[in-house]
Amino acid sequence: MLSYTQAKPFTIIPAEKPRLQIGSRGEAVVQLQQLLTHWGTYRGEPNGEFDKLVEAAVKRFQFAVFLKDDGIVGPLTWEALEKGAPVRTPILKMGSTGEWVTTVQTVLKEGGFYHGKIDGIFGKITDAAVRALQKSFDLVQDGVVGPRTWWALSRIPRAYLPE
Repeated sequence: MLSYTQAKPFTIIPAEKPRLQIGSRGEAVVQLQQLLTHWGTYRGEPNGEFDKLVEAAVKRFQFAVFLKDDGIVGPLTWEALEKGAPVRTPILKMGSTGEWVTTVQTVLKEGGFYHGKIDGIFGKITDAAVRALQKSFDLVQDGVVGPRTWWALSRIPRAYLPE
């Protein structure tokens, strides 16, 4: 199992990261394709052309790391590609509420960790599910959804059903 600290990509991303989308071409697209291949969402040859296959791979990666799956590679997607993990996600714990908690509950349910109602309320059942996930990934079992737990959540296989 790949650990959080081992999840570093092999490509160095330039300091000035260009916005990429359908029709983009060049070395930055090659780097994008290599990163997407590394993270398992792209299976094509790195040819420097941002086509529909690259866009689909970007969307799958964005979905996996809880970003808007629009297929456009901007600063947040580059940051997530560099880390191989969700970025700028909130810290959640007992008492948290809202859409992010709903997301956590949904992913935990898909992973078989959560068996409660998906209600956006971080209560005892959600806390127990988070701790079970943390245990399965050899993380500190504190019930807090921070960066390492978000990374673990992003590793739970989920069905990507684009609209």
